[in-house]
Amino acid sequence: MSHAFDDLVAEAETVPVDGWDFSWLDGRATEQRPSWGYQRAMGERLARVSAALDIQTGGGEVLAGAPKLPVLMAATESWPPNVAKATALLHPRGAVVVTDEDEPPLPFADAAFDLVTSRHPVTVWWAEVARVLRPGGTYFSQQVGPASVFELVEYFLGPQPEEIRRKRDPEDARREAVAAGLEVVDLRPESLRTEFYDIGAVVYFLRKVIWMVPGFSVDQYRDRLRQLHDRIESQGPFVAHTTRYLIEARKPG
Repeated sequence: MSHAFDDLVAEAETVPVDGWDFSWLDGRATEQRPSWGYQRAMGERLARVSAALDIQTGGGEVLAGAPKLPVLMAATESWPPNVAKATALLHPRGAVVVTDEDEPPLPFADAAFDLVTSRHPVTVWWAEVARVLRPGGTYFSQQVGPASVFELVEYFLGPQPEEIRRKRDPEDARREAVAAGLEVVDLRPESLRTEFYDIGAVVYFLRKVIWMVPGFSVDQYRDRLRQLHDRIESQGPFVAHTTRYLIEARKPG
């Protein structure tokens, strides 16, 4: 038993975790997908407009999956390795990638875009989104909701205070969008079943998503990891719930 634990942990501790690709977890962990199909819905909206902006595009993978991009397509990203990746992926599609820190202002003129999109933004600067949208334009985004995967977080850190549990509440996003002068036309939260099938998947996930258990290391949490390994071996997958919400807001015409 201990041998299996040591092997799984050693492998997960040494595999590279850069980038935002989770394919290493195939067969080791699963996450239910939101019902609204963000990438498809985003693609449909991009096909109907002439100028769009994708904020915090990451490596550009989600945007690159859109079948048709508008004539004027811009994307922003702050992390240099992702900027290079997104540029390589999106330039052939005629899209420009702009290096931009996740701080206001956005490097674009007022009323520059018909559509602004963003998948899992770290922060939303609502006043800036409203400023760069033309009247009648739309903001369309999938975001991480409150207390996401907190069963796992609290397994390692213990119960979290209420103010941390309710961070990223969709109703806060609604209030902030309205305060910036936008009309919220759609707001849908979902809780999605997430399963970890072995302790290696847990170690990999916590190394990659570094804000879940800040400062996570195998050495620091070896005892808790071993207990969790034994629990998975005897009871089956560790189940947590990922939270997501879809928000669509319109700038009045």
